[in-house]
Amino acid sequence: MNRRELADFLRSRRARITPAEVGLPAGPRRRTPGLRREEVAQLAFISTEYYTRLEQARAPHPSREVLAQLSRALRLSDAERDHLHHLAGTPPGPPAGPSREVRQSVVDLLDRLPEAAALVMSATYEVIAWNHLATALLEDFSALSRRDRNLIRRHFLGPYRDGRRLYGASDAEEFARTSAQHLRAAAARYPDDPEVTGLVEELLSGSEEFARLWAAHDVVARPTLCKTFQHPLVGPVAVACDVLDITDRDQRVVIYTATPGSPSAEALRLLSVVGTQRMGVPG
Repeated sequence: MNRRELADFLRSRRARITPAEVGLPAGPRRRTPGLRREEVAQLAFISTEYYTRLEQARAPHPSREVLAQLSRALRLSDAERDHLHHLAGTPPGPPAGPSREVRQSVVDLLDRLPEAAALVMSATYEVIAWNHLATALLEDFSALSRRDRNLIRRHFLGPYRDGRRLYGASDAEEFARTSAQHLRAAAARYPDDPEVTGLVEELLSGSEEFARLWAAHDVVARPTLCKTFQHPLVGPVAVACDVLDITDRDQRVVIYTATPGSPSAEALRLLSVVGTQRMGVPG
């Protein structure tokens, strides 16, 4: 275990993260960049004293569980997670939770689809990358907290339980069923990830619909081939829905396209021009 290198690495990763990126208030009189030590400790579910000793190169050997929690709290990439484990003298094992790191080639792919609304979702339905047209058709995900970018949480626990539909989508029942099935499979793959288990517990306690779907123990989801969004500016937009699996990251690229020459294609063209102007969060 290289305590000094480990301490320096933790400090450098802490300094690059803003409170807003992890859903924390900035607060007054923040003298240093990034997160405070107590904030990292809180996010990693460890004591502030122990984390402080890690950064001071005085702590004992951290366990795999602690390293996994620090990786999530500091939003480390897969390469950074492996480096953290090597510094701690513990060879990295498989990821404890779903990856949120999107390959640059995938981000570039989204930008090369100007006539399609495209986004990337993690295994827990968190939107982790998107292109310009996706923000125009759905909403500006960059303006949302990480918590609010989770579409399962938004569907089952948001204001859409009163009969409204997330983005006015025509496939609300199918989305509910499919997302619950995918989350059950993700929970089986990541049984030790506190974010996954916490999300499941939150949904079970807050949504009777989700609890009913969860109790069915279904894990085979049918693909959604097409859907219609009710957009507040251009009205109904009918799109084909294609999903590409990124198996090594346990992520999905979702691509929405309209039939060339159709009214929906014209609506997408208009949205690509106006972007998110004069648009609030769709209902």
